[in-house]
Amino acid sequence: MKRFMVVSGFLGAGKTTCMAALDDYVNSNSGKASVIVNDLGAKNLVDAKYSEACGCNITELTGECICYQTENLVDRLRRLMDYEHNDLVMSDIPGCGVGALDHVYHKLDKEYHGEFELAPFTVIVDPERLRIIMPEQADINLPEEMKYLLRAQLQEADVVALNKIDLLTGAEIEACLKFLKDFCPDATVFAISAKNKTNIDKLADYIMTHDAQLKEVDIGYGGPEFIAAEQKLSWYNRQLYVKICCGTFDGNAFLGDLVEAIRMKLLRKHRNVPHLKVFADGADGTICKISLLGVDYDMQYDSRLAQPCADLPVIINARAACESQLLAEIMDEALKETAKEYNLDTVVFFTECFGMMDEGRI
Repeated sequence: MKRFMVVSGFLGAGKTTCMAALDDYVNSNSGKASVIVNDLGAKNLVDAKYSEACGCNITELTGECICYQTENLVDRLRRLMDYEHNDLVMSDIPGCGVGALDHVYHKLDKEYHGEFELAPFTVIVDPERLRIIMPEQADINLPEEMKYLLRAQLQEADVVALNKIDLLTGAEIEACLKFLKDFCPDATVFAISAKNKTNIDKLADYIMTHDAQLKEVDIGYGGPEFIAAEQKLSWYNRQLYVKICCGTFDGNAFLGDLVEAIRMKLLRKHRNVPHLKVFADGADGTICKISLLGVDYDMQYDSRLAQPCADLPVIINARAACESQLLAEIMDEALKETAKEYNLDTVVFFTECFGMMDEGRI
């Protein structure tokens, strides 16, 4: 029977990179794997573009969380498993990253019992964000309400993967692992680096040989803490095109300066962006992908363009702890200022910006 797995975790924990690493391992060693990239809002997601560029077999399922489009999810799983013969299909979940245990796993088990083999419900943990619920109670400029999300995600987990261990010392890894094992004693905990593929083999082998526990967990979904956390989050998606009238420009530098402008404007407004992703396709087939995991951190270049550009298609995805109207204004100002600095013309094809609790979309 074919296996399906939900991958949860906080914004910026490395879910996409982890699924790409698992996809590569399974495809290279034990079968065929595929990734469903799920998010709120429209298509043209950085995660989908980057995963595809990394060689993953991906499909997008957008508009709503998979928690609320079961029939679409099932149709997609049937196609990927029955017609494309995937042995493992993985999907992340957007929004607050909680609730899929009940709304996806239990629902599939009840309404489509026996059709899909449910692999362990897996939660990816970023050690830096984990510190805000560890005894040290680190302050990393995230709203207090975000702590609920981290705790709830861990409560749902069958498997917890402590990611980014390449950035930690041995003592730090041990401290995080001890906390995770104490906090969620019924979950199996792995220490991995999805970027370097450290221990991905162990995680993949476990996922392919164990089933979900289908735990009954009351995380207060829909309750006051959940609503308070959702009210802090806004989504921003933009697809645009920049070009220079004469000569070429440094696309890597332009995108880096754009991200830095966004970071500084959010910082001045005492807002944050748990995950900002920018992606651009070069004419030579190379790509640039930049990630920003918060206003306290430096941006990360996951890949760079190889040559200067005369024009450049760009996708921006941001998940921010900021009001949607303010976020839209900050993004517009940052783009206008940075494009002017590089003497670029901009053509915006699509923009959406909305809060998790907004009735409409900007």
